[in-house]
Amino acid sequence: MWRAAVTEMVATACLVFALTTTLISCFESGQTDPKLLVPVSIFISGFPLLLATIPLTGGHMNPVFTLAVALKGGVSIARAVAYFVAQCLGSLIAFAVVKATMDGATAEKYQLGGCAVNGGGSGVGGGPGSGVGAGTALALEFTCTFVLLYVSMPIFGRRRELGLPTMCAAVAVAYGLVVYVSITVTGRSGYSGVGLHPARCWAAAVLFKGPLWEAHWVFWLGPFLACLVYHAFSLALPREELEKGDEHEEEHSGRQVDKFGSDVLKDFEVSGF
Repeated sequence: MWRAAVTEMVATACLVFALTTTLISCFESGQTDPKLLVPVSIFISGFPLLLATIPLTGGHMNPVFTLAVALKGGVSIARAVAYFVAQCLGSLIAFAVVKATMDGATAEKYQLGGCAVNGGGSGVGGGPGSGVGAGTALALEFTCTFVLLYVSMPIFGRRRELGLPTMCAAVAVAYGLVVYVSITVTGRSGYSGVGLHPARCWAAAVLFKGPLWEAHWVFWLGPFLACLVYHAFSLALPREELEKGDEHEEEHSGRQVDKFGSDVLKDFEVSGF
C-alpha cells in the first residue's frame, strides 16, 4: 500500500504543479479572453497524468475521488487515509516548487494560483476586483463537484468497455468544463473559481497565507458534501431497469454498432486496454 501512496503523492504533485502553472500561463498569455484557454490547459495537464496513474493506483490524485471511491467500497479506510495524506503532501511539494520558481510579482498577483473566495485584489483572472460570498462559493463548489462525480464515477466503472484513453479524456474534459463554468458565471476576478481539490487549496493557503484562508472551509465542505450526496444518489439509481432498457433498445436496433466506435474498441483491444 505504501508504494501506491507514494505514487499518489508524486502524481498529485505533478498534477497540481502542471495545473497551477498552465492556468497562470493562460491568464498571462495576453489573449483577449484567456478564460477560453482554461479547459484546454486542464485537459492537456490532466489527460496524460490520468493515463499514467490510473493503472497504478486508480489515479485519484484528489481527496474528492478518494472519498467517493471509499464510500462505494472501492478502497479500504486505511488506503483512503494513506492516499489523503499523500495527496496533501504532493500538493505541498507542488506549491513549494511553484513558490520557489515563480516570479514574486506574478506569485503575488495570482496568489500562487491558490483557491480564493475573495482575493480582494487579483484572482486567477488577474486584475483588481472583488470576490464572491462564502455562500455563493459553497454552492458552486458543491454543484461543480457533484457534476464532476456524476460524469466521472460511471465512466470509471466502464473502463473495459470504453478503454483507458477514452475514460481519461472524458474525465479531463469534465474537469475542465466545470472549472471554466465556475470562473465565468460569477464574473468576479477576486474569485479563483471552484477548487475541486481540497488538498490543492490547503497547500496553497499554507504557503501563501493571507486571503487564501478567508472562507477556506468552503473548499472542503462543498466537495465532501457533494461526495455524500452523490453516493446517496448513486444508491438510488435504477440500474436493473436501465440495463433492461438498454438490452431492449439494442435488440430493437438490430444490434447495430457504429463503425467508428467499433474501430476504436478494436484499437484498444490491440493496445491491451
